[in-house]
Amino acid sequence: MKKFIALPSLALLAFSQLTIASVTAITPAIEALPVTDGPYLFAQTNSNVPRTAYWICTDKLRTTQVQGFRLVSPDNCGQLPQPTLNPKAREISANTYTNIKKVVALSDVHGQYDILITLLRNQNIIDTDNNWAFGDGHMVMTGDMFDRGNQVNEVLWFMYKLDRQATEAGGKLHLLMGNHEQMVMRGDLRYVHERYQIAAKLLERSYDELYNTSSEIGQWLRSKNTLVKINDTLFLHGGISGEWIDRELTLDKANDLYRKNIDKSKPELKQDSLLNFLFFGNGPTWFRGYFKTDYDETKLDRILNYFDVKHIVVGHTSQEHVLGLYNNKVIAVDSSIKEGSSGELLLMQDNTLTRGLYNGGHIAL
Repeated sequence: MKKFIALPSLALLAFSQLTIASVTAITPAIEALPVTDGPYLFAQTNSNVPRTAYWICTDKLRTTQVQGFRLVSPDNCGQLPQPTLNPKAREISANTYTNIKKVVALSDVHGQYDILITLLRNQNIIDTDNNWAFGDGHMVMTGDMFDRGNQVNEVLWFMYKLDRQATEAGGKLHLLMGNHEQMVMRGDLRYVHERYQIAAKLLERSYDELYNTSSEIGQWLRSKNTLVKINDTLFLHGGISGEWIDRELTLDKANDLYRKNIDKSKPELKQDSLLNFLFFGNGPTWFRGYFKTDYDETKLDRILNYFDVKHIVVGHTSQEHVLGLYNNKVIAVDSSIKEGSSGELLLMQDNTLTRGLYNGGHIAL
């Protein structure tokens, strides 16, 4: 018996070939879209001269002069941030806060600006004009704004604005440093989105130098804490391991050491036992022990007692949604925003823990 092989119809074959040809033709065009980016603002030696703001407008470097505190983009340069500079941006915040009525926490945005804005709007943390709407509440971003995504600069300038607005409303933004902030600042650029090569090339600086100690955003970031305690909860990026207790560390000491050593190279940090712990391995920005199946809960109780808290809120380890572990002693708020499709946040109010959903809904944790 002869075997017959079914062949696709001529129409289907033609459609398939057309589709393949279309994808082939379109993909390079998408990758080659001109980049619009900025602003980038650096210190100048002569304080009497207006500072220059740098903008990337369709792959071309353009500049404007900063008059007063407002940065205004050049004409025909897309929808870039036009921030108002904050003279108090580099003030160092306290390490501990009490009697805070409401707290919202999220993590690991990784340059997904549009997802961040939608989530915060739907949860009424910001209004329709992207301004602070959380009153005297405190918002905690537990690190990792940098890397992976293609709107990192938009995220940074948005958080810079929110920092000022929250304080003026009687609230507070806690922008905690994650491992990816640390990586970028010491020149580890493995995860930087390729579109930022344009800015680095046109400004004749490596990507990390766009956020160094001479830049407005870089100075602002270097003033931030890595850990903060609010009411009965400790917030940080990765987690606290038992080594923290063994070293008898305090929040004050750790945050101070992070700020003073953030610009050291990896070999320099590793030469010092304490700095090696803080910046790597089982340190607070890298630890993932809570998520291991064999983790001993008695170790967690020891840590909670040490800090006199009931909860530890962390990012860093991705989940499908905000997740409570060990009867909510640990709360994971890395809800995979970095994937670019949705995300969640944690709401803490009136002794209630709530998942704030991307569509604006709420589910008790």
